[in-house]
Amino acid sequence: MNNWLFNALLMLVMWGLWAFLPKLAVKYIDPKSALIYQCIGSVLVGLVMLVMVDFKPQTHPKGMLYGGLTGILGFGGMLVYLITVSKVRVATVATLTALYPIVVIVLAYLILKEPITIKHVFGFGFGLLAITLLAT
Repeated sequence: MNNWLFNALLMLVMWGLWAFLPKLAVKYIDPKSALIYQCIGSVLVGLVMLVMVDFKPQTHPKGMLYGGLTGILGFGGMLVYLITVSKVRVATVATLTALYPIVVIVLAYLILKEPITIKHVFGFGFGLLAITLLAT
């Protein structure tokens, strides 16, 4: 199996668990507390990364800014996700939030000038259909 394919499949499983486990967490603790424990888990991964780069991560103002914003948005979004799955079916919420590539494609088109293909257009359509079906 190609290395990228193995990595993609591993990521698929990890992200699937990442989207499912919060529902279990908020059955026992409130969303804010669940996020605190997620942050602790993330810090552990961050410490492993620090060791892997010999405690010398690369620095560049823009890279550091975008990396920090990614963390803020990721954990801010996770807090909203935790609050939502504490009230609604996790399968519905996870499927709906999995449509985030639509935002990525639009931003990549507008900012990075990446082309939007006919496949993307069909994807948008199916994504909107999925949102409609899931929300009703």
